Amino acid sequence: MNVGFISLGCSKNLVDTEMTIGLFKKHDFTIVNNPLNADIMVINTCGFINSAKEEAINTILEMTEYKNKNCKYLIVMGCLVERYQDELKEALPEVDLFLSIKEYDKLWEKISNLISNDNIIDNNNLDYLDRCITTGDRMAYLKIAEGCSNHCTYCAIPAIRGPFISRPIEEVIKEAEKLSKDGIKEIIVIAQDTTKYGIDIYGESKLAELLKKLEKIEGFTWIRFLYAYPETITDELISVVKNSKKICHYFDIPIQHISNSILKKMNRKSDGESIRKLIEKIKHEIPDVILRTSLIVGFPGETSEDFNKLYEFVKETKFDKLGVFEYSKEDGTPAAKLNEQIHPQTKKSRHRKIMELQQQLSKEKLEGKIGNIYKVLIENISLDKKYWIGRTYMDVPDMDGVVLIKKEGSKDLLNEFVYCKITDVREYDLIGELDN
Repeated sequence: MNVGFISLGCSKNLVDTEMTIGLFKKHDFTIVNNPLNADIMVINTCGFINSAKEEAINTILEMTEYKNKNCKYLIVMGCLVERYQDELKEALPEVDLFLSIKEYDKLWEKISNLISNDNIIDNNNLDYLDRCITTGDRMAYLKIAEGCSNHCTYCAIPAIRGPFISRPIEEVIKEAEKLSKDGIKEIIVIAQDTTKYGIDIYGESKLAELLKKLEKIEGFTWIRFLYAYPETITDELISVVKNSKKICHYFDIPIQHISNSILKKMNRKSDGESIRKLIEKIKHEIPDVILRTSLIVGFPGETSEDFNKLYEFVKETKFDKLGVFEYSKEDGTPAAKLNEQIHPQTKKSRHRKIMELQQQLSKEKLEGKIGNIYKVLIENISLDKKYWIGRTYMDVPDMDGVVLIKKEGSKDLLNEFVYCKITDVREYDLIGELDN
C-alpha cells in the first residue's frame, strides 16, 4: 500500500518521522507525497505549546476528510498523543491508531496488527540507520539524545519525552558515517540541550569530543549543533568551534530572558550576568560568530521593568538571529499554577516590540555584509527561475534567512557549494551574485 506522512513540530520529531518512514520502506510499502494517493496516512504531532497543539488538531481533522474519500487508515503519533491520548481517542474516532512515544518500542507490531492482522513483529524497533532522510540530498539532522532533565517551569517536554538520555558516542558516529557515505554534506547535531550530551552516560559533557570526532569524518563540509544552554557552554567547546574548519561559527543559545527574577521563576540555571559574560567571551574568541537566541515574553509575573531589561539587552547585544515566543500556559507545568498570569494583549504587544526591534537590527547586521564573499549551499530555485536559493554558514534551514543568487547561465548548481558576493539585503535575507 501507499503511505503518506506529515511531520509537525521540531527537527527532533522529524528524525522520528524519518525512522518511521524507513520502517515502512523496510516492509516494502511505497512512500507518497500526495495524501490523495495514500492508502495510509501517518501524522507525527507536536504538543509543545498551544499553537502547536492547534496545528496538530487542525491537521488531523483535515486528514480525516482525506480518509473519508481515499485513505484506508489514519495513524497519529507523537507528542500530542503522549499528552492527550485518552481525550484524542474520544474526540477523534476517525483515527484508526494512536501511538504515544512510550509505545515506539512496539510501533511496528501495532501498525502491522492494524493493517494486516498478520502479527508481523520482526524489525520491530525504530532504527537511526534505517532513516529515510527528508531534508534534501545534502543536509540531515543528527539526534544525539532524547528527552530533557532541566525541568524549566514553563516546559512540558520532560513530561512528554522523559529524562535526558544520551546516545552512546560510538552509535552516533556510526550513523554519521552512514550519512556521509550517502552523500550528506551538512549535519546538524540536535537534542533538547546539546551541551548536556554525555553527562548521563560518561559523567561529563562530551559534546566537544563528539564534534571533534565528527570533524574527522570525510565528506562533511559543514557541522552545526543547536540548542546549547548557556550554563554548560565550556571554554573547550568554544575552542573546538573556533579552531575547526568544518564546525560552523554559529551558536544557538536559548536564554529565554535576561531578568534574574524571571530566570529564577523559570528555573533556569543561568543569571543575567553570566549570560552577558558568556556572549562577550564567544564574540571575543570568534569574531565572525553568528549568535542566535530564543526568548519568552509574558511569563507570569513579568513586569514592565523586566520586559524593558530584556528589550534593552536585545538592543545592546544585537543578536544575528532571534526568535520570540509568547508564554504559553501548559497543562501540568509549575508555571501554569503561578499567579500574575499576563494578559494576552500584553504578551502580543511585547512580542511585537521585540520582533520590530530585531527586524531593524537584523537588516543593519546584514547590510554590513554587502561586498563580502561567502560559501553557499544551493538548495532550491525561485518560482520565477531568476534566483538560486541557498544558505551560508550563518543560516540554519527553516529557522534563519536565505541567500538569493542571481541565476547565470544554464549550469545546474542545485545541491552544490558555490561562492557568492553579497550585493544587497532584505530584512532577513541576503542577495548576491556568483563569484567566479
